[in-house]
Amino acid sequence: MNVEQLNFHHLFYFWRVARIGHLTRAAQELHTSQSALSAQIRQLEDRLAEPLFVREGRRLALTESGQMVLAYCENIFGLGQEMLGRLQGRSEGMERLRLGSVATLSRNYQENWIKPLLADASVTLSLESGTLQDLVDRLLQHQLDVVLANEAVTSDVDRPLHCRFLGSQDISLVGPAATWSARTLRVPEDLDALDLALPGPRHALRRQFDALCMAADVRPRIRAEVDDMAMLRLIARDSGWLTVLPEVVVQDELRNGILLRVGQSTQLQEHFYAITTTHRHRMERLERLLASSE
Repeated sequence: MNVEQLNFHHLFYFWRVARIGHLTRAAQELHTSQSALSAQIRQLEDRLAEPLFVREGRRLALTESGQMVLAYCENIFGLGQEMLGRLQGRSEGMERLRLGSVATLSRNYQENWIKPLLADASVTLSLESGTLQDLVDRLLQHQLDVVLANEAVTSDVDRPLHCRFLGSQDISLVGPAATWSARTLRVPEDLDALDLALPGPRHALRRQFDALCMAADVRPRIRAEVDDMAMLRLIARDSGWLTVLPEVVVQDELRNGILLRVGQSTQLQEHFYAITTTHRHRMERLERLLASSE
C-alpha cells in the first residue's frame, strides 16, 4: 500500500472516534450517521489490514495497532491545525506564538520571559494556563508552540518532547515591611508556630519546603495554601502573614517597600523550563527567545 492510496478522510474519522471513544457521539460531532461512520472505519481497517478497535461494552477501545495509528494521527491532524493557525496569522500580517504556562508559575516571570516579544509589532501572542499534563497534551497535539513550567518532563517514543532548562531562583520568606523591618529569620528553623501563607501542594516548591520543615522538626501554622501565584502575591501584600514564594512574584512590592525579604534559603529553589515538541514547525522568533534564555 502506498501513501497515495491512504484515504485521509477515513483516517480523520478514525481520529475523532479514537479520541471520543464512542461511535454515536463521534457521529453526532461529525454530522453523519453511526452506520456511515462505522462503515468508513471498517474500510480503513480493511485497507490497513489491521483491526483498530475492539468493543468494550458500549465503548470502543483501541487495539495495539489502533494506538499506533492514533499517535500518527495526532501529528498529522495536529500539524494541520498548526498550519491553519500559521496561515491565519499570516493573513493578519502577524506571526502567532501560542504559549502555555502551568497555573502555579509566576505571572511576573512569564511577563519577564516574553518581554522581548511585547515590543515586536509582527508577533501576536496567545497565552493560556492550566495543569502541566493538560498543557503538554495540547503541545503534543500542536495546539501550543511552547509550555513554560516549573518542573521538568521526560521524553519518550509516545511523547517526543524537548525540555530546556531556563534557570533557577532562590525562594524567599517575605513579610510586611512595617512589621519585619528590624528582623531576620532563618528558614526553616525560626518558623515554628508562625503564621505562613504557602504555595499549594501541587507546586514543586511546596514539596521542597515541607521536606525542610520535617527534617528540622519545625511546624509552622499554615494559614493559606495557594496554587495561583497572583493570588499568593495579594495575600502576601494584604494579610500580614509571612509568605514563602519566589521573589519575582512580589518584585513590585519589594521594590516599593511594601514587602521585605525576612529570610531566604538556598535549599529552596524554583526551576524554570521551556517545553517544546520535536515534531513542530520551527519559529525563528521562538528559537531566538529560547536561545537568549540559556
